[in-house]
Amino acid sequence: MASVPPSPLRKRLDRAGIALSVLCAVHCVFVLLMAGVFGGLLLSPAFHQIGLVAAVALGVVAFGIGLARKGSVDVLVLAGVGIALMAAALGVGHGPLEAVLTIAGVALLAGAHWINLRRAH
Repeated sequence: MASVPPSPLRKRLDRAGIALSVLCAVHCVFVLLMAGVFGGLLLSPAFHQIGLVAAVALGVVAFGIGLARKGSVDVLVLAGVGIALMAAALGVGHGPLEAVLTIAGVALLAGAHWINLRRAH
Protein backbone atom coordinates (compact mmCIF):
# COMPACT_ATOMS: atom_id res chain seq x y z
CA MET A 1 0.00 0.00 0.00
CA ALA A 2 1.41 3.38 -0.99
CA SER A 3 2.05 5.95 1.71
CA VAL A 4 -0.40 8.85 1.69
CA PRO A 5 1.21 12.23 2.38
CA PRO A 6 -0.07 13.93 5.52
CA SER A 7 -2.73 16.58 5.13
CA PRO A 8 -1.55 20.08 6.13
CA LEU A 9 -4.93 20.53 7.80
CA ARG A 10 -4.48 17.37 9.87
CA LYS A 11 -1.01 18.47 10.99
CA ARG A 12 -2.36 21.87 12.06
CA LEU A 13 -5.27 20.27 13.90
CA ASP A 14 -3.01 17.83 15.75
CA ARG A 15 -0.67 20.65 16.74
CA ALA A 16 -3.65 22.74 17.88
CA GLY A 17 -4.93 19.75 19.86
CA ILE A 18 -1.60 19.39 21.62
CA ALA A 19 -1.51 23.12 22.38
CA LEU A 20 -5.08 23.07 23.68
CA SER A 21 -4.26 20.08 25.90
CA VAL A 22 -1.21 21.82 27.37
CA LEU A 23 -3.19 25.00 28.00
CA CYS A 24 -5.90 23.00 29.72
CA ALA A 25 -3.40 21.26 32.00
CA VAL A 26 -1.74 24.59 32.85
CA HIS A 27 -5.18 26.04 33.59
CA CYS A 28 -5.95 23.19 36.01
CA VAL A 29 -2.70 23.59 37.89
CA PHE A 30 -3.11 27.37 37.98
CA VAL A 31 -6.66 27.06 39.31
CA LEU A 32 -5.53 24.69 42.06
CA LEU A 33 -2.79 27.10 43.10
CA MET A 34 -4.71 30.36 42.69
CA ALA A 35 -8.35 29.38 43.30
CA GLY A 36 -8.70 31.82 46.19
CA VAL A 37 -7.66 34.77 44.07
CA PHE A 38 -9.18 34.02 40.64
CA GLY A 39 -11.51 31.15 41.49
CA GLY A 40 -14.82 32.62 40.37
CA LEU A 41 -13.98 33.13 36.71
CA LEU A 42 -11.64 30.18 36.27
CA LEU A 43 -13.95 27.72 38.04
CA SER A 44 -16.92 28.53 35.83
CA PRO A 45 -18.49 25.34 34.41
CA ALA A 46 -18.87 27.12 31.07
CA PHE A 47 -15.08 27.48 30.84
CA HIS A 48 -14.66 23.72 31.16
CA GLN A 49 -17.59 22.87 28.89
CA ILE A 50 -16.24 25.07 26.10
CA GLY A 51 -12.81 23.45 26.48
CA LEU A 52 -14.35 19.98 26.19
CA VAL A 53 -16.37 20.96 23.12
CA ALA A 54 -13.23 22.40 21.50
CA ALA A 55 -11.26 19.22 22.30
CA VAL A 56 -13.99 17.00 20.85
CA ALA A 57 -14.34 19.14 17.72
CA LEU A 58 -10.60 19.18 17.04
CA GLY A 59 -10.35 15.48 17.80
CA VAL A 60 -13.19 14.42 15.53
CA VAL A 61 -11.62 16.12 12.54
CA ALA A 62 -7.95 15.31 13.25
CA PHE A 63 -8.51 11.71 14.29
CA GLY A 64 -11.13 11.20 11.60
CA ILE A 65 -8.62 12.21 8.92
CA GLY A 66 -5.98 10.02 10.58
CA LEU A 67 -8.32 7.05 10.70
CA ALA A 68 -9.33 7.50 7.08
CA ARG A 69 -5.71 7.71 5.91
CA LYS A 70 -4.00 5.20 8.19
CA GLY A 71 -6.80 3.14 9.72
CA SER A 72 -5.24 3.45 13.20
CA VAL A 73 -7.95 2.59 15.70
CA ASP A 74 -5.51 2.57 18.65
CA VAL A 75 -5.06 6.35 18.47
CA LEU A 76 -8.82 6.77 18.36
CA VAL A 77 -9.23 4.62 21.50
CA LEU A 78 -6.52 6.60 23.35
CA ALA A 79 -8.20 9.88 22.39
CA GLY A 80 -11.61 8.52 23.40
CA VAL A 81 -10.37 7.54 26.86
CA GLY A 82 -8.83 10.99 27.26
CA ILE A 83 -12.06 12.73 26.28
CA ALA A 84 -14.05 10.41 28.58
CA LEU A 85 -11.83 11.38 31.52
CA MET A 86 -12.27 15.05 30.68
CA ALA A 87 -16.05 14.61 30.50
CA ALA A 88 -16.04 12.71 33.82
CA ALA A 89 -14.20 15.64 35.41
CA LEU A 90 -17.19 17.86 34.65
CA GLY A 91 -19.37 15.68 36.84
CA VAL A 92 -17.27 15.45 40.01
CA GLY A 93 -17.35 19.06 41.14
CA HIS A 94 -14.41 21.38 41.63
CA GLY A 95 -11.38 20.16 43.50
CA PRO A 96 -8.38 17.88 43.26
CA LEU A 97 -10.28 14.94 41.70
CA GLU A 98 -11.52 17.18 38.90
CA ALA A 99 -7.98 18.39 38.25
CA VAL A 100 -6.55 14.85 38.27
CA LEU A 101 -9.22 13.57 35.85
CA THR A 102 -8.81 16.57 33.57
CA ILE A 103 -5.01 16.48 33.51
CA ALA A 104 -5.01 12.71 32.89
CA GLY A 105 -7.55 13.20 30.11
CA VAL A 106 -5.68 15.99 28.38
CA ALA A 107 -2.41 14.07 28.71
CA LEU A 108 -3.94 11.06 26.92
CA LEU A 109 -5.54 13.32 24.33
CA ALA A 110 -2.28 15.19 23.71
CA GLY A 111 -0.49 11.83 23.43
CA ALA A 112 -3.02 10.67 20.85
CA HIS A 113 -2.52 13.88 18.86
CA TRP A 114 1.26 13.41 19.12
CA ILE A 115 1.04 9.84 17.81
CA ASN A 116 -1.33 10.94 15.07
CA LEU A 117 1.12 13.67 14.07
CA ARG A 118 4.14 11.31 14.13
CA ARG A 119 2.32 8.74 12.03
CA ALA A 120 1.64 11.41 9.44
CA HIS A 121 5.35 11.30 8.48
